[in-house]
Amino acid sequence: MKAFMDQDFLLQTDVAKKLFHEYAESMPVLDYHCHINPKEIAEDRQFENITQVWLGGDHYKWRFMRSCGVDEKYITGDASDKEKFLKWAECLGKAVGNPLYHWSHLELQRYFDYHGALSAKTAEEVWEICNKKLAEPSMSVRNIIRQSNVKLICTTDDPIDSLEWHKKIKEDASFEVVVLPAWRPDKAMNLEKPDYSDYVKKLAEVSGVTIRAFSDLKTALVKRMDYFAENGCVVSDHALEYVMFEPATNDELEAIFRKALIKDRITRKEEMQFKTAFMTFVAGEYTKRNWVMQLHYGCKRDNNTPMFNKLGPDTGYDCINNYAPSSQTADFLNNLIINDSLPKTILYSLNPNDNQAIGTILGCFQNSDAVAKIQQGSAWWFNDHKVGMQDQMTSLANLGNLSGFVGMLTDSRSFLSYTRHEYFRRILCNLLGNWVDNGEFPEDYDILGEIVKDISFNNAVRYFKFGIKEY
Repeated sequence: MKAFMDQDFLLQTDVAKKLFHEYAESMPVLDYHCHINPKEIAEDRQFENITQVWLGGDHYKWRFMRSCGVDEKYITGDASDKEKFLKWAECLGKAVGNPLYHWSHLELQRYFDYHGALSAKTAEEVWEICNKKLAEPSMSVRNIIRQSNVKLICTTDDPIDSLEWHKKIKEDASFEVVVLPAWRPDKAMNLEKPDYSDYVKKLAEVSGVTIRAFSDLKTALVKRMDYFAENGCVVSDHALEYVMFEPATNDELEAIFRKALIKDRITRKEEMQFKTAFMTFVAGEYTKRNWVMQLHYGCKRDNNTPMFNKLGPDTGYDCINNYAPSSQTADFLNNLIINDSLPKTILYSLNPNDNQAIGTILGCFQNSDAVAKIQQGSAWWFNDHKVGMQDQMTSLANLGNLSGFVGMLTDSRSFLSYTRHEYFRRILCNLLGNWVDNGEFPEDYDILGEIVKDISFNNAVRYFKFGIKEY
């Protein structure tokens, strides 16, 4: 029997162990998509206790606690931080087979040097150990990032954001890690939302453009893209229901936009027509700027209406959506390439059943602009566990170019979640090791080591053109 989460955790073969320990383990982290708050980096926040850094805003943990029958008081309610932690520890102690068990214990090992198992029995001990450690200067936000060997972070930022905290970080010579904004214009696109016209007014104010027509919206967005580019942005990100393709004429689009501004009812077809035009426009702008376009889709959000009304979005009430017509995805990308406006694009579906469809779409649009110009994104959200990662990488290897994969991201709001890169690298090395052990690939460490290092870090440096060095 193997020891619990020891140095060879998840590494089943000698090849896998060699690939991880000699090639992957020491590689830096490039976190090109996350939801951490740049203000907390700029101010170098020091957390008071483990609940603040671990449970605050982490809807992964909240979902599991609800599944364990925990009262909401101890999840998002008014219970004390210690009470919330004790409830979490009790739940985690029984989280067999859940990736939260692995993530949490990797964090306990790497940041708090705790190699036991957290449960109701050990909760008081771990609470004291973690809080004592968090009080040390070495556990400020910036120092957590440093000790995680992070070289670059991309946050997620709305077009109306002032980017003031990014500027302060850049101006601070005492912090060497690059923190860049990533363009996330969902609110500018989602005209079906009841507050859409209110958002357009804010966008008009920050851009200095009077927005009365779709053409005006485009002008305002270009101005904000220019501003983001001035502040180092080279990445966009979109949360879509699915990658749609529903063409419309300019007159139809202007009529749809005018309806949205006066809060008139938008039909489903009109919504998809507008979003198709919106995405077509921004993709062309990304191509001009050599920005990467990330498309996250396949999620049905905010399914529990009473809890949404109480807590708002991103609180653990989303699920996988099984509607993502691959024909429309292909038609959308084809329309872009016809018009010479297809940027480097990463496709992430929350539904793992879409892996093969994505893998075949990729091959239709690759060219010499970049290695794996059209990418399948890493196993995302409900899929960033052992099986999900193995399946995504196996599918990509079967149908595309695994060696050109840009690898893992945290997609997280927690400063302790960089261990997810380690988790991913262990799974990657084990996958490759099993193929070698089974005689499916030669035991050539010149090639295998390069592949591991590239997927861990270097491919992302090259693909996104961040201007930082490779390792």
